[in-house]
Amino acid sequence: MNIEIASRQLEALGNETRLGIYRTLVRAGTGGLSVGQIQDRVGLPASTLSHHLKRLVDQGLVRQERWGTSLICHAGYPAMSALIGFLSDECCADECGAKTGRPEALPAES
Repeated sequence: MNIEIASRQLEALGNETRLGIYRTLVRAGTGGLSVGQIQDRVGLPASTLSHHLKRLVDQGLVRQERWGTSLICHAGYPAMSALIGFLSDECCADECGAKTGRPEALPAES
């Protein structure tokens, strides 16, 4: 993942409403939820929900599929894993002793 993609995804999730929608889909699991089910759970008008879902879909965080007359939304778990990995993969990489995988004794903080 590159920094541009990560920044766009984080921007999309930086909205409280979209983050709530996304967490609802993550909690729902791989089966996803219909738009109506999401609307019931988050309590948004249909047009507002549609706007927020479009932003999440556009950033690859949510995928949608038509099932009969229902539109089913799924959290994009690969995108979520990639974003989490982008944020955590280099954790502490510049810390003393990172090459050995063991932190060396650091000076005591004052």
